[in-house]
Amino acid sequence: MKTHILGFPSIGKQRELKQALESYWKGELSEKSLLESCEQLKLRHWNIQKEAGLDYVVTGDFSLYDRMLDVTFAIGAIPPRFKRDESRLKLYFSLARGDAGRNISAMDMTKWFNTNYHYIVPEIGEEEWVANEHPIVEDTLLAKKNGFNPKPALIGPFTWLALSKAQNGADKYKRLDQVVSTYAKLLETLRDHCDYIQIEEPILCAEPTPKEVSDRFAEIYAKLNAACGGAKLILTTYFGTLGQNIPLALNADCGVLHIDLVNGKEQLENILPSFPKEKSLSLGLINGRNIWKSDYSKAAKLVEQAVRVLGGDRVLLSSSCSLAHCPTDLAEETALPEHIKNRMAFAVQKCAEISSLRDIIKRGDTAALEKNAAQLLEAAKLPDIFVSSVRDRVKAIEPSMLSRKSAYPARRAAQKWLNLPPLPTTTIGSFPQTAAIRKTRLSYKRGEITHDEYIAAIRSEIKVCVEKQEKLGLDVLVHGECERNDMTEYFGAQLGGFCFTQNGWVQSYGSRCVKPPVIYGDVYRKAPMTIDWISYAQSLSSKPLKGMLTGPVTMLCWSFARDDLEPSETCKQIALAIRDEVQDLEKAGIRVIQIDEAALREGMPLSVEQAQKYLQWATDSFRLAASGVEDKTQIHTHMCYSEFNSIFAWIAKMDADVISIESSRSGMELLNAFADFRYQNEIGPGVYDIHSPRVPTQEEMAELLRKALKHIPKEQLWVNPDCGLKTRQWEEAYPSLENMVAAAKQIRAELNK
Repeated sequence: MKTHILGFPSIGKQRELKQALESYWKGELSEKSLLESCEQLKLRHWNIQKEAGLDYVVTGDFSLYDRMLDVTFAIGAIPPRFKRDESRLKLYFSLARGDAGRNISAMDMTKWFNTNYHYIVPEIGEEEWVANEHPIVEDTLLAKKNGFNPKPALIGPFTWLALSKAQNGADKYKRLDQVVSTYAKLLETLRDHCDYIQIEEPILCAEPTPKEVSDRFAEIYAKLNAACGGAKLILTTYFGTLGQNIPLALNADCGVLHIDLVNGKEQLENILPSFPKEKSLSLGLINGRNIWKSDYSKAAKLVEQAVRVLGGDRVLLSSSCSLAHCPTDLAEETALPEHIKNRMAFAVQKCAEISSLRDIIKRGDTAALEKNAAQLLEAAKLPDIFVSSVRDRVKAIEPSMLSRKSAYPARRAAQKWLNLPPLPTTTIGSFPQTAAIRKTRLSYKRGEITHDEYIAAIRSEIKVCVEKQEKLGLDVLVHGECERNDMTEYFGAQLGGFCFTQNGWVQSYGSRCVKPPVIYGDVYRKAPMTIDWISYAQSLSSKPLKGMLTGPVTMLCWSFARDDLEPSETCKQIALAIRDEVQDLEKAGIRVIQIDEAALREGMPLSVEQAQKYLQWATDSFRLAASGVEDKTQIHTHMCYSEFNSIFAWIAKMDADVISIESSRSGMELLNAFADFRYQNEIGPGVYDIHSPRVPTQEEMAELLRKALKHIPKEQLWVNPDCGLKTRQWEEAYPSLENMVAAAKQIRAELNK
């Protein structure tokens, strides 16, 4: 049985790619040095896969920013606003980050299916495309030159087109033949250097599948398979089951079909009876999206089931999806409790797990099987895995706890005490995390300053943030979150059932990395978590301040959640902890409270049936967290960088008084859905793209507000950035906010006229 993975993390054990990219963007690192750093990382990652005993190493999984953008660039689908007169690398980064010098906005960005990874959305217009070389060719040759057995991996043409965005009424699927022509030439270049070529079509697991995909899938894959020559094409699916697309996948021309048996183990028995004799089957057995060790016993049963039907020579063992959604190496963790660490596996360890599983099947390695079973059994006995008081409280949840005391119109009337102007201005929560702030937190963590010194330093930063907001003229203020390293880790550190890694970094987009907390046991609040900071900030201003909390669904989705309890149950536990904090904030006099649910959309399964079940318990969890307050307390929530059009009914069911949502990169396109749905509560569509270093002009933001007013009544409209400002510098953020406030005042004046 051949072994492989679908992809490896690009970012590096110590975030070496992040450091190299940001040094390059600052002008501190040359292009040559950047590319040399990347080459070293690739060689290291290939060596890890080879030493783990895998038969193939993946090429094409490493990206300087985003693999979808790599395909866009190779096809030549460069939007006309970008100038082609700069170097290829500078143009590439301009697409992702915008061009501040030329005042060119970046391409849109959204979530990759139901993950927290963000991809750059292709823009399909009528302009001419001029193809470029994809880095996968150079990487494949580099791998082969250094003695590795490469398996190139590309995001497939149907997935690329399905996730792209048509511009100015263009029909994006009219470009399919041109796209496929580029792919075919690329495959012809690669085929003499490898045994397999991985083409990823996760769109086949999404429901409903676009008709344009199903209509031409067989025809296109016949062309692609022919272009592969002697190399075998691996049609690769993940993140869910093939469902109604099983016949489409089975009948497609390809040498191998890969299926995800972590997110859809039930599909194996539906696929095997009619599996074509000329194909091989790649089994995605090792979870590419979580950090827990695999249960070899369960995985082995699936392998044996496939081998009985197909024979061992037609079965490949693999990860469920790319390991890019996992941290790199557990060996870097020296502070985790051993009884928890013994249960974990990061990307390096997961490569070894695939080889171990092969040995168990082929050689009858019962010792490895027994050791694995013993480790899992030991972990299940941890004392804080099961907390009876938490389980009892979840059982006692009543339907009345999921609803506010009054409907939204009555709450709106009760909230008039806020005395806000039309189009009130606010921010999403965080302000720039300066070097001084990070140094203060680190010094306190190391014991270099006392608790009192730390409190004084953070209060000083809060005071600066409040003063800046007063000067800007914002209407609803925030405290800036300078005490928080991360919006999930900050809360997880104060909740029972969580633990934390030192280097468990995962790429979110570009150079941006997150270090998800780990949920290993039942969750509960130990003590109030935000009251002192917010209360101090409120004491500095007569304007209302928002209490800032991370919602239960986002806490769950942005953590590595336990795998021995249903996610819905863990989410209820977190919701009860957040509910306690919300009620304590209200008692402390904080009457505007934001509960961020940035991850609501991304946690949704790809199948329609599973999605409906998820959305029910997810919205219930938010309501459980938010509903224990009086009518005059205004509840906000925030969502960003996901496709929300299909879930507006569920967003409305959340019943937040105000929702802020990302929309500046897409030019307010999202608001069509709000208008069609006749959304009744208040909404703040983002007018400032915080993921780009450029400063948007006042007129640019004013024009976005004019667009918003075509869809949203002025009484419902708020003005805010797309997201928090943590990753920006004050030199960018302050003038952007100045322009945002000025734009709001300009539109107010226009409305008065």
